[in-house]
Amino acid sequence: MSRAMTTLFAAAVTAVLLVGCAGSGGLDGDLTDDWAALPAPSAFTPAAGVCHAADFTDLVSLASYEPVDCAGPHRLETVHVGAFPAERTAAPAGGSAELRGAFAECDTRATGYVGDDWRSGRLRLSVALPNGPGWAAGSRWFRCDLTELTTVEAAATVVVRSGSLRDALKGPTGLRLGCQQTRGGAGRGVQTLIPVECGKQHDAEFVGVWRAPDLAYPTRDADWLPLYTGCRSVLARYAGVPDDAKLRFRSGVVVRPPGAGRWKVGDRGVRCYLWLSDRTVTASLKGAGQAGLPVRTK
Repeated sequence: MSRAMTTLFAAAVTAVLLVGCAGSGGLDGDLTDDWAALPAPSAFTPAAGVCHAADFTDLVSLASYEPVDCAGPHRLETVHVGAFPAERTAAPAGGSAELRGAFAECDTRATGYVGDDWRSGRLRLSVALPNGPGWAAGSRWFRCDLTELTTVEAAATVVVRSGSLRDALKGPTGLRLGCQQTRGGAGRGVQTLIPVECGKQHDAEFVGVWRAPDLAYPTRDADWLPLYTGCRSVLARYAGVPDDAKLRFRSGVVVRPPGAGRWKVGDRGVRCYLWLSDRTVTASLKGAGQAGLPVRTK
């Protein structure tokens, strides 16, 4: 190769290298040192009086927190937000006194929010906590969420509703539990309660809620006795009849405690129903007295 060609080749290589360096667009060649660091998890506190389109979850993260206007479609409504002590270092365990205390506060606030014991309606109260990263970042809240259900019997599903639940049980409403028609199972007793209008024939009626003391969840026949006794007293007050030994001859009683899991976190509200095993009626028996619930002679 001649001296002239050698010089020309070297110049061409140099030009290519210079073009390659200029093509970096001002980058320094390190693809990571100019990126902003991802933010660390931070504490946040959800708001009360807002609704959520998503289904209820026990643990809530900041990323999943997307409240919506209660006037639009939603699946749950936050009725209260409480707080655990700031010095707690870990979330309370299921069944702990702290979690039962949170449920008790939610219970009281939810009742005040809807205008009556929330169990008087087709409602479910649940308590949500911050997820692990949120708790580690300093979140110490608990959230009280109400959900409308299709039924308070088994196989209930969530209702996608529009409109707030505030004061929803202050007056007559389709949300409130009332007269029922029973359906029996293979054995004796009531298997299912079907809501009906009180003006139509029916044999059962919701009479109120009995709040059980700190008892073990009923699993044996003997465990159920306090629940039946408590609901009979609720029935007597509702119907306006004496709470005495003759009460069992006036009406049967159906008891519906919360599930074992809910009992563990502090839900002790037992739904109580009167049950006319021998006849049907076409009116509410609230305040009916002894004439409306006579002692059965056979």
